[in-house]
Amino acid sequence: MTAFTSTEAAGGVQLVDTPGRPAADRPVRFADPARNAAYWARITRIVDAAPPLTTEQRAAIRAAFHQPAAAKEAA
Repeated sequence: MTAFTSTEAAGGVQLVDTPGRPAADRPVRFADPARNAAYWARITRIVDAAPPLTTEQRAAIRAAFHQPAAAKEAA
C-alpha cells in the first residue's frame, strides 16, 4: 500500500510537515500525561493507516458542512 503524500487539506489549505491536527490543539483526554500521549499516538497511527479519501467522499463531507448564506441568515 502506498502512503498518501498530498499536503492539501479541505478547502485547499496547505499543511507543511504537519499531517493531521497539530498536537498543541489536541484536547486532554486523560489527566495522566503518559496515558494521554499514548491515546493520541494511537489516534495518529489509526489516521496514518487509513486510505486517502476519494473525490466523492470529499464532496459528501463538504456538502454535509456547507451552508449557503441564505440559510445562515435565516438561522
